[in-house]
Amino acid sequence: MLRAVVCADVGSTYTKAAVVDLDGGRLLAAASAPTTVGTDVLHGLDAAVGAATASAGVAEVPWYVCSSAGGGLRLAVIGYEPLVTAQAGRRVGLSAGANVVHVAAGRLSGADVAALRAARPDVVLLVGGTDGGDADTVAHNATRLAKARFRVPVVLAGNADVRDDLHALLAGAGVPVTVAGNVLPRIGVLEPASARAAIREVFLRHVIGGKKLSRGARFARLVRAATPDAVLTGVEVLAGTLGGDLAVVDVGGATTDVYSVLTPDERDSGPSQEVAGTLWRARTVEGDLGMRWSAPGVVRAAVEERLLDPADEPELAAAAAVRAADPGFLPAGDAQRAVDRRIAALAATVALRRHARGAATGERAGRDLREVKLLVGSGGVLRHAEPGDAAAVLDAVLTDHAGGWALPRSARPVVDVDYVLAAAGLLAGDHPGAAAAMLRHHLGA
Repeated sequence: MLRAVVCADVGSTYTKAAVVDLDGGRLLAAASAPTTVGTDVLHGLDAAVGAATASAGVAEVPWYVCSSAGGGLRLAVIGYEPLVTAQAGRRVGLSAGANVVHVAAGRLSGADVAALRAARPDVVLLVGGTDGGDADTVAHNATRLAKARFRVPVVLAGNADVRDDLHALLAGAGVPVTVAGNVLPRIGVLEPASARAAIREVFLRHVIGGKKLSRGARFARLVRAATPDAVLTGVEVLAGTLGGDLAVVDVGGATTDVYSVLTPDERDSGPSQEVAGTLWRARTVEGDLGMRWSAPGVVRAAVEERLLDPADEPELAAAAAVRAADPGFLPAGDAQRAVDRRIAALAATVALRRHARGAATGERAGRDLREVKLLVGSGGVLRHAEPGDAAAVLDAVLTDHAGGWALPRSARPVVDVDYVLAAAGLLAGDHPGAAAAMLRHHLGA
């Protein structure tokens, strides 16, 4: 008897659904539909799932759903000081699938609270102090939020010595608060798992329903993770299956996300180690690099990085402006498809440069990608391209010798044509064998 499930991703533009054979770890069918944010996201989700299940010839199967609709998860981080706990909190937030929209450090003032409100976060990650270290700053900031009648959910992940007292303070003031383990219990030791799980819990409990993406409670019950969180989990499963370092570049309409999983290096434990800790499984989000909404940012960044000849800038900038003005733009003809490929190659190259240099992650030494064995390309522009065109985009990344970062020595490029990373991440908890098998079948890991 066939055992199957549906894995679906409700994206900002399209909702993708796939039917997965749990015993073989293969995709039986897939379908997509426009995400119906303007009415009720369930309309698009039901349409995509209905088409996929009909094609696979299955019915009444469990659903595993992730979502980035409505802007996904907007996170603010408040820490003790910029280069240590605030930076550690930012890295943890990115690893939890969040779009980090605001970072504050030190003792909050009234103006700081106003700036925090203006950033419109869905969740606040409140960190500060190693265990047994400074407690005054995180206590001051918790008191500020309590007195300001802040109603945005807070994940408290700072100094364990004052955790219970601050939880009581915030809860007593009506602030929705969830407690997690300290993200930086000791200098140089970054422990993201507890806070990442708490952020996921708050996202599911408060954010999905709060975005009013659907009229009833069914959508909130279906969603299990923010899409980037599911993808990073899939990347982690892929790294375990591969048995080595890997990187993923996901070129989207508004952002280009980069994920990397590196093998911990025993040498990184001396006096020069990162005081904010090293996150071996990391994600960065480049909000100015995208195929549609952020296409003009790709051109600007490419000029700054000297990837684009100034003589070519006006023509490409005009094409990027057309795409930004019409996010639903579909290329017609070879010339327009060639422009899309060029924007994609530039976005991917700049994003990998930033990720490797460490500027986006706050790592002074950057991320050493030399031992990366597999470079996975994702995003609609790559999935829907001709194989040779998609390969050319990844080849541009792997031959980028001028970016000031160490290239992978022998990485194999592959495109996630079947969009299995998110599906594998959704299945990893309940069906780890199927998740790993799917990645082997569809990405050759």
